[in-house]
Amino acid sequence: MSEADAEGDAPSGGKTEVWIEKYRPERLAEIKGHENIVPRLLRYVEQNDLPHLLFAGPAGTGKTTASQAIAREIYGDDWRENFLELNASDQRGIDVVRDRIKNFARASFGGYDHRIIFLDEADALTSDAQSALRRTMEEFSHNTRFILSCNYSSQIIDPIQSRCAVFRFTQLGEDAVEAQIREIAATEGIEVADDGVDALIYAADGDMRKAINALQAAAVMGETVDEETVFAITATARPEEVEAMVAHAIDGDFTAARAALDDLLTDRGLAGGDVIDQLHRSAWEFDISERATVRLLERLGEVDYRITEGASERLQLEALLASLALETDADA
Repeated sequence: MSEADAEGDAPSGGKTEVWIEKYRPERLAEIKGHENIVPRLLRYVEQNDLPHLLFAGPAGTGKTTASQAIAREIYGDDWRENFLELNASDQRGIDVVRDRIKNFARASFGGYDHRIIFLDEADALTSDAQSALRRTMEEFSHNTRFILSCNYSSQIIDPIQSRCAVFRFTQLGEDAVEAQIREIAATEGIEVADDGVDALIYAADGDMRKAINALQAAAVMGETVDEETVFAITATARPEEVEAMVAHAIDGDFTAARAALDDLLTDRGLAGGDVIDQLHRSAWEFDISERATVRLLERLGEVDYRITEGASERLQLEALLASLALETDADA
């Protein structure tokens, strides 16, 4: 990747830099895994007809990278002077829209038709701030383009969505994550075993940022990045461990299932949310009836909500295993 050399005066040693920044694509064509999005964005840039944009999707899928790449494509070396990045989760109030955004939009500049304001995590803006943003987008549409990034587009008010071209960034595919991992490993001179690559892909779950961070952390641990190292530094359970826990519950051995859960939470250091995520990803692979799988997914949703609301992780997960054991007994 052309961004192998970090921007600025950072030292050349790979372990002294943050790799997610060092290997962040600088051009749209370098972005991996979004073949349906990149060509459309390139056409906007090539035709000098950039509309307001709304990028929606999970974390680590390239929304910020795409925004910065657009600015680099349009402004070249001047991109920082013409690109304002704000994080709405830190600055949620209406004053941010009225002050910082308006001051930047009003500022004089030359040589370009417009400047770009990138508002990250825009779904964290209050309703009043979004209403003010809508009016600001109208007022400065002649010289400013807005790029909004969010996890959930449903949290953005309709008047803003209707003013934007909406792009939905999905979780990155395994091929895209693997290609990036192997490219970075080759550049840094790191040996990554095949099972290490598979473990990085599994732990990342479509999040490129998580995959690169895990690779950098694992590279410090030894000469070869392998499965054992990756699962240890990412606090991720092996798929077979999660499956074994569920299998115990299915077989009616709740004591063994509870002991397996205790190992994941206490000895391995997993959070309850991590266990839920892995259960959800593997649910259809368990050797249980379709009805039991549907019940498991239903209970996962309930447990996830209760933990988010502050309930005890251990209590809720034990109740889930007990429910699965009881459901299996009822089917027998």
